[in-house]
Amino acid sequence: MAPHDLRRPFKRAAISDQQKRRELSLLRQAQNRRDAQQQARCLASSILSLQSSAPEYEAEQPNIEIETVSETEHESEALSKDLDVGRASKLRGPEVRKWFARQLMLPEWMIDVPDRLSQDWYVFSRPAGKRCFVVSSNGTTVSRQRNGSILHHFPSALPAGAKTRDGSGSAQSYCILDCIFHESDQTYYVIDMVCWNGYSLYDCTAEFRFYWLNSKLEESGACNAPSHYLKFRSSAVPVYNCDQSGLYAAYTGAVPYAKDGLLFYNKHAHYQTGNTPLVLVWKDENCSQYVIDTDDKGEIPSQQQVVLELQEDRKLVTSDDPPVLFGCLDGDIIEKSGLQSGNLLRFAIGDGGLSFVDGKLEKADLIYLGKSNRARAFADSYSKVIFQFMVRHSPLKIDDLLASINSSDDQEKIPSDIEMVG
Repeated sequence: MAPHDLRRPFKRAAISDQQKRRELSLLRQAQNRRDAQQQARCLASSILSLQSSAPEYEAEQPNIEIETVSETEHESEALSKDLDVGRASKLRGPEVRKWFARQLMLPEWMIDVPDRLSQDWYVFSRPAGKRCFVVSSNGTTVSRQRNGSILHHFPSALPAGAKTRDGSGSAQSYCILDCIFHESDQTYYVIDMVCWNGYSLYDCTAEFRFYWLNSKLEESGACNAPSHYLKFRSSAVPVYNCDQSGLYAAYTGAVPYAKDGLLFYNKHAHYQTGNTPLVLVWKDENCSQYVIDTDDKGEIPSQQQVVLELQEDRKLVTSDDPPVLFGCLDGDIIEKSGLQSGNLLRFAIGDGGLSFVDGKLEKADLIYLGKSNRARAFADSYSKVIFQFMVRHSPLKIDDLLASINSSDDQEKIPSDIEMVG
């Protein structure tokens, strides 16, 4: 594929259906109303009570942020939707990680610039660190990582987050925050609010959630400096409208944490569990230390590597729902290596690269390398593979994003009452 085919997002041929899925996701959330209060209550109970035997894998691959690894949505369907604490408490090992991962809202990688970027989207710089849920309830606060393991157990200034002298506080008072723990300053940077003081925000727009996040978090005192009793502090991140000045501020502005790319939120998006095209992550070398994926040794391989899941019919697929087919593995390799359905396999992308037709992957030049690192529990997502391919060949640059905003602004200025003459 020629470099110019990937260069300008508003001129190049489509390489995905990301925009179409954004529109469908917005439509679906308007149609699917759920018992958000019950979902929040079950999630809080599970985070507080679930005993996890999942090992800590982040230390083995610190450069691969756990929050950007997409989850397998097509297997264990009951686990991805069932929030019953009784069922969740029986999970162990990899299933714990899958269950917890599916409760977070996970960004796709930006491979196509969204329509109406300056009108319908927020942007902020994402803190580097460990993605986790923070829950305050019954006089204590617990943070759990995506693999289900407890990161910290501590008192906090969040509602019901610490024992009080008079023991006041309703049993229904609890909070769930979507955070990234930044090690160097011992701070939980809150990137989203799922529940506040017993009130569920699942079915609220990002615009409303961010408003509450900033006002309520400051009022609670959780943003105050750490003390002998309150070891960790919480902090909101500066969020901008994704117009030209906002994008530039998020990209270049000083923040008290190490950046790991930019996050883009659709203003109308509800808090959806699992992967969503209504939240996007984008990186370059100026706003992230880790742009190109490294291998197991922490080095950048000469060829892009991808992790795909082997299915029963020898098909190699991503972790998307539905999964994206990348090819089939030779039967001789399967027999000689003793591979089984569900195995995660690592491949290099050869000189033939990736080929697209009408926004869909037509062909991938895959070179089999072997089984994936045991620390991996999920295949790569389609958007991650394509983003990494673009980074190596013709990356989506900050100038392209700014140009898209300018193009969109120009379209908005065109009068809508001009009579069209045939």
